[in-house]
Amino acid sequence: MPRSAQTDPGFLMAEEEDEEDTTFSPIAAGIATPTSPTATRRLHSARTSDLDLRSRLPSRLPSRLHLDEHSNLLAFSDGMRNYTSAPNTAAHRRSSRASSILLSKNHNRSGSLGVRLATALGFDKARGEAGLAESKVSLFTDERVWYDQFTSTDWVHDSIADAFRLRDLRSRKDFRGRLYAWFDGAQGWILVAIIGIITASLAYFITITETSIFELKEGFCTGQWTLNKRICCNGKENCSAWQSWGQRMGWGGSGLVWIDFMIYVVFVIAFAIASCMLTLLTRTEIPSNYSLTTLDENLAADPKPVGSNEDKGAVDDHTRDHAHDAPSTIYYPAAGSGVAEVKVILSGFVVHGYLGLKTLVVKTLAVILSLASGMSLGKEGPYVHIATCVGNIACRLFSKYNHNDGKRREVLSAAAASGVGVAFGAPIGGVLFSLEEVSYYFPPKTLFRTFFCCIVASLSLKFLNPYGTGKIVIFEVRYVTDWQFFEIFVFILLGVLSGALGAFFIKACAIWARTFRKIPAIKKWPVLEVALVALITGLISFWNHYTKLAVTELLFDLASPCNIDSSSSLCPIDGNEIPGIIRYLGSAFVIKSLLTTITFGIKVPAGIYVPSMVVGGLLGRIIGHAVQYIVHSYPGFSIWSQCAAEDGLESCVTPGVYALVAAGATMCGVTRLSVTLAVILFELTGSLDHVLPFSLAVLVAKWTADAIEPLSIYDLLTEMNSYPLLDNKLRPVFTTDLGDITPAGRSRRVIDVSNSPLVPASTLRRKLEHLHSVGEVDGGLPVVRNNILVGLIPAPDLEFALDKLDDEETSLCLMIQTSTWHDTEETDGHDYEPTDFTPFIDPAPVALDIHSPMDLVFQCFVKLGLRYVCVLRDGQYAGLVHKKTFVKYIKELDHKKET
Repeated sequence: MPRSAQTDPGFLMAEEEDEEDTTFSPIAAGIATPTSPTATRRLHSARTSDLDLRSRLPSRLPSRLHLDEHSNLLAFSDGMRNYTSAPNTAAHRRSSRASSILLSKNHNRSGSLGVRLATALGFDKARGEAGLAESKVSLFTDERVWYDQFTSTDWVHDSIADAFRLRDLRSRKDFRGRLYAWFDGAQGWILVAIIGIITASLAYFITITETSIFELKEGFCTGQWTLNKRICCNGKENCSAWQSWGQRMGWGGSGLVWIDFMIYVVFVIAFAIASCMLTLLTRTEIPSNYSLTTLDENLAADPKPVGSNEDKGAVDDHTRDHAHDAPSTIYYPAAGSGVAEVKVILSGFVVHGYLGLKTLVVKTLAVILSLASGMSLGKEGPYVHIATCVGNIACRLFSKYNHNDGKRREVLSAAAASGVGVAFGAPIGGVLFSLEEVSYYFPPKTLFRTFFCCIVASLSLKFLNPYGTGKIVIFEVRYVTDWQFFEIFVFILLGVLSGALGAFFIKACAIWARTFRKIPAIKKWPVLEVALVALITGLISFWNHYTKLAVTELLFDLASPCNIDSSSSLCPIDGNEIPGIIRYLGSAFVIKSLLTTITFGIKVPAGIYVPSMVVGGLLGRIIGHAVQYIVHSYPGFSIWSQCAAEDGLESCVTPGVYALVAAGATMCGVTRLSVTLAVILFELTGSLDHVLPFSLAVLVAKWTADAIEPLSIYDLLTEMNSYPLLDNKLRPVFTTDLGDITPAGRSRRVIDVSNSPLVPASTLRRKLEHLHSVGEVDGGLPVVRNNILVGLIPAPDLEFALDKLDDEETSLCLMIQTSTWHDTEETDGHDYEPTDFTPFIDPAPVALDIHSPMDLVFQCFVKLGLRYVCVLRDGQYAGLVHKKTFVKYIKELDHKKET
């Protein structure tokens, strides 16, 4: 029987160090330091591989666990924690020691596609274990480790696990082994093809449904109410088959307009509230000990002072003593566009449920209603989120993606790109979007796979033909005339104005969030804000033709050139009509700018891409008509005299070009996309002649916006929601070294095995709960012997190992392999029966000297994807720096720079 630590003097130090929080000294007086911490471990290296985890799974683990994206990824059925919220680890959980096993419902791979194919090829279990596990490493080695809520992906661990899997897979040289290896290589291509097809199908469903109900606000087709006005009237402006609601009720004269107006407002509010109610179904609650703020796009976070210990990522030992008394935080995964959250997730941050099936279904239905309401929002951002949800769910088809978070994120990058590809009908722009905006890790193999996914999605969309034009683009414009040389200065001016407009839009959104959304009633009832915004939208939009149009249709009208057959009100017959058009567009510009500002961030699925392009398009069309009027008024001016002599107002100036140039430049000012936007605009127009104006305006807009507001709209969301995103595109300027952010070593953060390699499980549990209480769910405990770092056990692995114990109160855990405890067992005659924890310990954690430059630390976190870095002073352990601590330090630098 294992004996308690209280009866063994050899364990007094391990037990007493937890009673008081003393600073861990890096110098041990009177203790000889071994020449190499690894030399002793090599004496007793006859243990199973660190990755041989199959045999170490607990026998009491249920054979099948029905879990979903909201389930606790560290739970048995007998101790399930609700993962619609994060675990409250401060509670005493020894009564349910199995409450944190990290397995998904697919951990039993008997029914997976890969296993079924292997079985069909005669690759049975016995033969597979004999042929593929020569080094005692199973084919899928990473069965025990699954990522907890709000933790960071261990990229190095996942890369090593996949390397072992590939090594065993390629060790077979027979025909079946080669065929299985070929199928393993083809899984990625099959997966992205499935994602592309499903994404295109969902885009088709959203487009067809939204266009069918969008114009119900104004009337309906008497022949078939599901037809929109364009199809019902065969492209004509009006026809007898289309009736407004006032006409249907028999009203006439002035009363007809007011009846149509009231019904229009009612439909706008009804669609918006229905969309909001669907969105609220995804409500997720976060316990206060995680100290996240809003986790949504309402921009109404309560950011704490940058240096505050309660900031996200702070791991000070004196914080969160009463965290469980603070109110929980609520967020809604289906709200907003989701692009910022997708970007953070792809960087390695784990948010369970954000890419789940429930979010996918709710967001797909809610975005249809939000678009039909006519509010100033778009579907392009939600398409990215929906496509990423499809990718996340599709990864469950193949074990190598389902059980490896690093591999999964390669697929999610391709899925996000396909969302942009089907949104704009721009497959190449989708690839560049994933590369430029959302992806954190983008190897060449992923680039080619992403391109394939976008092509499949675009081909599928063309086959489905949602727009009825045989095209995949949301709108298609063709410019016949080329631009003139004098216009290049106007394009530069458009870039400056559009970039400034995008930057001021970001500032306006932040101000609106910090004022209006701070009202208690608005914070408590999100549907109230949605109803108010919908009411304002309905009251204002009805009286202006351009504000009443759908955003994509309005953008098409603004970008379209005028020709002989054009019947658009934007095409003047002579120069005298231009001032009236400019005034009408000016009012629409003010209205759309206001509505877009107050709409972004409400609790409905809402994108910002096309609404920002519409605002910029209105500005560009106004400037285009102004230049056109000047050329028409002074045709003899030498700069444009040659083209002005030709017939037609658009012989020199095409206002539609100005509208599209300003649309792309404004979107650049809001999102800071550059190359992606230039390519998307080219794919929308198909005009090589206008690539230069598009690119020039985008470049100038980005420079201008960066000078006015350094953050993009999604960077602002990331900062205000305190996401632990370490942007790999930035390069901070450091003036300090690693020692300046290294916390003082404390006994509760170290497993000291100097006196004995055996540590009581109760001591380890208290150390683990301390890590959880300060927010380091994905932290780790260094194993130190004679002040020398000999290993590190990650917190999730330690929790898994402790939960396997039958009697945690009396169990002893072997932390390192030495001859000490073997000799002790033989001399005193007692049977310790320790539990071997060494397979869960990383024997070679990444460690840097305390005087290492911060640039090196930055590169380690960014390029290696580390969760933490151990710090050494003169070869002895001095502390541990978590990634979240480093992110907090980066934010402090930015805050000092601003002040």
